[in-house]
Amino acid sequence: MKTFDFEKVPIVEIVNEILLDGVKKGASDIHFDPSKDKITIRMRVDGVLYDYAIVPIDYKRNTISRVKMIASMNIMETRLPQDGAIKSKIGEKMLDLRVSSLPTNCGEKVVLRILDYSKSLQGLETLGFSEANLKKIFRMIEVPNGIVLVTGATGSGKSTTVYSILQKLNTREVNIITVEDPVEMDVEGINQVQAQAEIGLDFASVLRSILRQDPDIIMIGEIRDSETAKIAVRASITGHKVLSTIHTNSALNTIERLTDMEVERYLIGTSLNGVISQKLARKLCPKCRVARPVSEYEKNLFKKVLKQDIDTVYDINPEGCDECVKGYRNRVAIAEVLFITDEVKTGITNGYDKEKMRDLVYGQSDTHTLLQDGLEKVALGETSFDEILKLVDLENDLAIHEELDKKGLSTGSNLEAEKAAIEKKNAELAAAKAKEEAEKAAQAQAQPAAQPAATTAAPATQPAATAAAPATQPAATPAPKKEAEVIINGTPATSAPAEQKVEVMFEGEANAQPAATGDAPKKKSASEVFDEMLMNEMQPSQAEATEGADNLIPPVPTEDTPAPAQASAPAVAQDGTQMVSSTQAAPAAQPAQDTKAAKEAAPTSTEPKVELTAVIPPNNTQAAVNLNTGEVPKNMAMFEQ
Repeated sequence: MKTFDFEKVPIVEIVNEILLDGVKKGASDIHFDPSKDKITIRMRVDGVLYDYAIVPIDYKRNTISRVKMIASMNIMETRLPQDGAIKSKIGEKMLDLRVSSLPTNCGEKVVLRILDYSKSLQGLETLGFSEANLKKIFRMIEVPNGIVLVTGATGSGKSTTVYSILQKLNTREVNIITVEDPVEMDVEGINQVQAQAEIGLDFASVLRSILRQDPDIIMIGEIRDSETAKIAVRASITGHKVLSTIHTNSALNTIERLTDMEVERYLIGTSLNGVISQKLARKLCPKCRVARPVSEYEKNLFKKVLKQDIDTVYDINPEGCDECVKGYRNRVAIAEVLFITDEVKTGITNGYDKEKMRDLVYGQSDTHTLLQDGLEKVALGETSFDEILKLVDLENDLAIHEELDKKGLSTGSNLEAEKAAIEKKNAELAAAKAKEEAEKAAQAQAQPAAQPAATTAAPATQPAATAAAPATQPAATPAPKKEAEVIINGTPATSAPAEQKVEVMFEGEANAQPAATGDAPKKKSASEVFDEMLMNEMQPSQAEATEGADNLIPPVPTEDTPAPAQASAPAVAQDGTQMVSSTQAAPAAQPAQDTKAAKEAAPTSTEPKVELTAVIPPNNTQAAVNLNTGEVPKNMAMFEQ
């Protein structure tokens, strides 16, 4: 079991590491099981739960709260069950998880379902179907209309098979609509509907609307009741291709289940194209598996079912290796694929009894039982004998083969053909992997060769760019910047003194502007300019008192402080120049002249200046700044571009 240092490592990092380990190990679920003094973390890998780590009681609540927080669940609610989801990127891994919490007597139990769609995206050929079964599946989905059912218990890979079929059928020429609860995988090019029974949006009501949407292919997440089954069957008869899942244990039981749902036999016989009944068996690790001789019981079983003499099989290495978990790695489908032939259609429509239907399904239509398909994979070294015995109904399948032997209908198995198909598939995978590694090696060799060339060329091109810059700089036409306006005491500050006219860089443009060089004035952010302007307005400078006196608010005259005398307007000549008399106070105007001269002598930036002229709020109403209190209205949008 893994050990975490909860005293030194933050809970956030510990939870992230748990999620990443679950993805790396190929776990389908992560369980946080509470007890009175701890939380036991377990992971389900290849269908089996393994202990992973222990959370001490002191960190029990924090760990559960962190998981609920990233799943967007209410961390304060601990008395009711909750559902959530996690879709994020941790490191280089994209995580897609479903989270469920359940209150127990020892605290909240949380289970995370890790959704891995890589198998569905790789195609039907990678799911482990035998060559004979794969050909039957392709024949089913090539029929332009009819219904194909995928059956099995919960966790048997039904959704993976259905999505793989949809990937095969998903082209630009067809309209595919699905109704699911929940939508487990977003597929581009497919219209997916989430069923919500609490508001009346159940499978039956959605199906009625789908039939008015001109669909070519309809996928129903699960047939749960007779109404949904009847609509699905009738939709397949009217020219649509329908895919769905149902909970049964074998292909033959699926036909009986549909009749139990009150679907007429003639409708089943007319619409049903095929049934895929499947379970998942753990695969042997090809790196550490060991060969062993078969027992007498196993040899007789192989002979009875496969009609083959098998002397040696592969088994697990209990110690395992660094690439597996106790000798197993990944899972493979054990399937019973029934392609509905004309004889089977006739049997369904005419209501043949179970024994006669069994002869038609397993004898004349060449359908392999789960036991037969599983023993083939044991003989080929893909799984172990013990794994198959845990999955199949041994007594029922053996009885089927014994009855077929008595009637001379048993077909046996072609292991040589299956072995050749597996070897061909492995060779193709090895060739693809070798090609990928060769491409990576070529890219790795090309990168060092290209790096020195780029480094050498840089100094040669740099002077040219530097020399050309002054020549091209005057020709460049700078893009005009947006104006901003500040409303002060209800009056636009368009007549602000020259000292307040500074260059403004809008927040968000800092990365887009070139770096300042030389003695260019430092650019200020919008908030800094606004604060500086408020300070200048509340505490006028000497230059403002002399040169910009007309722009300031004059004092209110009182008895002690009479109003100042109005200065006479300066004389103006006929050509428009201002005449200054010798009696005017020239020294008072001198600071303004010095300031003007200093500004002319100072270096100027070639970039356009932005004068503070107005701030326009989002609602297009003027907002005022109270200079007495310095308060700014909340609805004021300052310096928006």
